[in-house]
Amino acid sequence: MNVLLHTCCGPCALYPLHRLRAVGHSVTGFFFNHNIHPYQEYARRLEAAQQMAENEALALMVRDDYDLEGFLVNVAADPAKRCGYCYASRLKAAASAAAEHAFEAFTTSLLYSRYQRHEEIRLLGEQAGQEFGVAFLYEDFRSGWQEGIRLSKEAGLYRQQYCGCIYSEKDRYAPREKKP
Repeated sequence: MNVLLHTCCGPCALYPLHRLRAVGHSVTGFFFNHNIHPYQEYARRLEAAQQMAENEALALMVRDDYDLEGFLVNVAADPAKRCGYCYASRLKAAASAAAEHAFEAFTTSLLYSRYQRHEEIRLLGEQAGQEFGVAFLYEDFRSGWQEGIRLSKEAGLYRQQYCGCIYSEKDRYAPREKKP
């Protein structure tokens, strides 16, 4: 199949890309990550995705829409639900791009991470696929976690330290209260 791979970052896309190619799919990358915070982090991740694409001879479509304000408008009232908005907005963008460019299916490198909510991603991906008339290709890429880490280190790719949004940055770096 001709598959569009939503690419959250270069390191996380490596294993899914190799896996999809290994079973005979033709793959194009799609970078759209509008809520990465701060902007410098967004730019580093975009650069790493472009470096990975060049190293892997992967065509990479980039939707360079940085929209921190839009993200905050949609999640500030209930930050605990931010991941659902983040998944849905990126999967809809990927499904729309896949439909517009006549891909047979789309998937996401989010399915590589052990830290993401796979069932929620699967459900939202299937909904986006139905909305835009393109198949969502679900595969649990977590089995390649260590392989992806090895590949990204060998390639010298920038490896981020948190998921991406302002809230995950806080979760990663802000001092936590010690529980008694």
